Amino acid sequence: MKVFNPNRLLNLINKFVLYIFILGCLFLAFGFYYVFFISPNDYQQGIMVKIMYIHVPSAWLSMGIYTSIAIANLLFLIRKIPTASIIAKASAPLGLIFTLIVLISGIFWGRPMWGVWWVWDARLTSMLVLLFIYLGLILIYRMENGENKYSKIAAVYSILGLINIPIIKFSVDWWNTLHQPASVLRLDGPTIHTSMLYPLLIVFLGFIFLFLYYLLLSIKIELLENKFRQSKAN
Repeated sequence: MKVFNPNRLLNLINKFVLYIFILGCLFLAFGFYYVFFISPNDYQQGIMVKIMYIHVPSAWLSMGIYTSIAIANLLFLIRKIPTASIIAKASAPLGLIFTLIVLISGIFWGRPMWGVWWVWDARLTSMLVLLFIYLGLILIYRMENGENKYSKIAAVYSILGLINIPIIKFSVDWWNTLHQPASVLRLDGPTIHTSMLYPLLIVFLGFIFLFLYYLLLSIKIELLENKFRQSKAN
């Protein structure tokens, strides 16, 4: 696949990375303006509902990033594409950050709503498991020391960890939890009011573009380091 060619990928990164950053900032600026000045407070939660606009998009991204890591590593194992492993490696710390944001924002959202800082709710617990899966994956990648002998171990590990993603998604349907059922990603369409849905999606797009920006920078660093090591070896 041409897009996985290191030189071509570096050229694409240099060409588009700034535009991606600008788009991310614009979406977030407009999204949070919508959140704080247009979107109404919840009749039960009051202003605390604003945490949703950070918590929910971060949750979507934490699961989406992990899924993309597993897919990239599957390509690495099946098609023997080294760049796919680099993409997976660069994505892992960013996925960890979004998972931390989910858990921390959930704690501050849950305290006034549930009366406790933490509860071993099925979704909270499975999200915490995702955090530890990310940490384990990053640890495996850290053991490489410029070599690729641990890349296959990391790839298999990430694919096995993918089983936790549907558990997070469907935990509210499979078990009795404090979390409400899905109100956006539903087969019969969203049930959330458009005054909250639109800013939620705009902020989500902003987070996606910022994730892509930092991902591309991380990939660029990895590719340049690989080039440096190769030139040094020669």
